Amino acid sequence: MTRIRRLTAAAVVSTLLGVAAAPAQAQDAAVVRAAEQVRDQALAQNVALDYVTQITTRFGPRPAGSEAETAAFRWAADYLRGLGFRNVRIEEFPLVGWERGEESAAILGPRPQRLAVAALGHSPGTPETGIEAEIVRFDSLDALNAAPAGSLAGKIAYVDGGQMVRMQDGSGYGSLSRIRGAGPSAAAAKGAVAFIMRSAGTDEHRMPHTGTTRYVDGKVPVPAFALSAPDADQVTRLVAMGETVRIRLHSTARTYQTTSHNVVADLPGRTRPDEIIVLGSHMDSWDLGTGAIDDAAGGAITIAAAKAVMDSGRRPARTIRVVLYGSEEVAQPTNTGNGGGAYLRGVQQAGQVDRHIIAGESDFGADRIYALGLPPGSAETDFGKAAARVLRPLGILPAEAELSGGADIGPLARAGVPVFGLRQDGTRYFDLHHTADDTVDKIDPAQMTQNVAAWAALILLIADSDVDFRATLPPATGH
Repeated sequence: MTRIRRLTAAAVVSTLLGVAAAPAQAQDAAVVRAAEQVRDQALAQNVALDYVTQITTRFGPRPAGSEAETAAFRWAADYLRGLGFRNVRIEEFPLVGWERGEESAAILGPRPQRLAVAALGHSPGTPETGIEAEIVRFDSLDALNAAPAGSLAGKIAYVDGGQMVRMQDGSGYGSLSRIRGAGPSAAAAKGAVAFIMRSAGTDEHRMPHTGTTRYVDGKVPVPAFALSAPDADQVTRLVAMGETVRIRLHSTARTYQTTSHNVVADLPGRTRPDEIIVLGSHMDSWDLGTGAIDDAAGGAITIAAAKAVMDSGRRPARTIRVVLYGSEEVAQPTNTGNGGGAYLRGVQQAGQVDRHIIAGESDFGADRIYALGLPPGSAETDFGKAAARVLRPLGILPAEAELSGGADIGPLARAGVPVFGLRQDGTRYFDLHHTADDTVDKIDPAQMTQNVAAWAALILLIADSDVDFRATLPPATGH
């Protein structure tokens, strides 16, 4: 596994002491000083590590709609009340859940070999006797889509899109997640009886990466699996040698009707409580690990940041709202079964969308933040310049504007709510993402604390400022 340099709290504090903050210009100097103080104080608190340790240890994996996810939401609501959050409530919405069951795979010929596989989320199970068939390999989803109609009848489609490119911003993920989402339906359209793919990950371990696939006409049409990288290489080499590769797949996966939830908790604003800043992350996780980096860490960071503001003794003018969303990880037959959409529908029904000043999401692990993306037009304002100065001592620089947020706050963004992005170093994120290796020991506490300090400083700066992010949007820009 490639490891990035670990930050230490002492190194961060040293940096803070060594960099003098510039004047705030027109931005209220007292607010800037308060944000700097909250930033510095947050480097010494440990609420984030406590939360992520407790949630992953008490409840383990938290698949969307599972008993573990439900129990975790109830516990988290009590945890937030205990920290001093107000208006804590749980929102429920319907969901099609998915249970992995048992799974296995093996090469039958030319020589028997076991394979490390994981069924893709919401994939149907195989027949009780399994599926045995010859594979046909493709090097891309486009190549699979170009196959003649009926050419895969009775066969297994195998797409090897190559090893994911390791990038700090995770941009190598998109092409492989597209294969995962659309591959099963593309395989079925050509007559295939099953679909397999190289895992969407940067590691070289025999730990396959699961993840959701996509519903088409209300169903996932064929059983679908991810192969670990070494197993994908093995199968590809056999094909390159001219061998006819026959594989056996077995899965007892099933879907069921259930519910998921959101937990919402507020730090009510002092003078403008109706103006809301949303800090988002998701509670659900995949079932192979314990969902520490994806995304208990995000909940830990946003909760701890809001708590740092609370502990500063300063009650901000605007309301700071923490939302722990359910059902982020899985596709659904309709567009109603995700926490972000459920939250938006609730605020739409209450006529409160316009009260949401801005939203941000933490869902990329717990390694250090290196860049800040503000809504379009904001970076060059006095507020944007003050934010850049406050965050620079943490090693965070301004970056291009944030437009869409993440999966959970995306519905708010599409409804016109401005979004920001505190962008984390994802160099090693996809070594762990959606695998059995996503566990709490992979979190670097010092880097997670840097996240908390950045979030706390930025949200206090927003909450006690007069900035109107909708007003800074350039005329041609919209969500």
